[in-house]
Amino acid sequence: MTINNRYITVNNSTAINNAVAALHTQQVIAYPTEAVFGLGCDPMNELAVQRLLTIKQRPVEKGLILIAANLAQLNDYVDLTQLSATQIDKIKQTWPGPATWVMPAKVQVPKWLTGQFDSIAVRVSAHPTVQALCLAFGGPITSTSANLTGLTPCITAAEVASQLESLLGAIVDEAVGELAQPTTITDALTGKVYR
Repeated sequence: MTINNRYITVNNSTAINNAVAALHTQQVIAYPTEAVFGLGCDPMNELAVQRLLTIKQRPVEKGLILIAANLAQLNDYVDLTQLSATQIDKIKQTWPGPATWVMPAKVQVPKWLTGQFDSIAVRVSAHPTVQALCLAFGGPITSTSANLTGLTPCITAAEVASQLESLLGAIVDEAVGELAQPTTITDALTGKVYR
């Protein structure tokens, strides 16, 4: 199904390629995650991140979550040297899966991603669409719920289109995962659970 060439089905590689092309042109995309649709963009492109924050009406100080296909894609963002082997093993046991970890950020990670923090929230997802997107893009993308401020997060591509289509470069039409609630968010250093 196609609406204005931005509403795409992920049953073939063309759909993923179209979404990745949008990412490479500083656009924001919507894609299914474990529980709800997420909004994603190239995390290292400040203009793309600003577009995302504007759509969400989200202050930059809050920071953003990155979602990836594997731990290697996060090497440029997280400082594993600040974590113990036990802490790293605990993280690896939950990935790929619906667990978001707040980890020490490398010093070169821009503040438009970390916000007011010296850490960054990251997840290696098992969702096949996320895996395909991140592998085709060649790195992680941002992940924040697809909805306008004050509205319920979208769980279908049709809901995303209704709320956000004119603001997005692509909507990947595929089912969300079976998680009833958003992923857990845990501090890798302290073990504190934020969500």
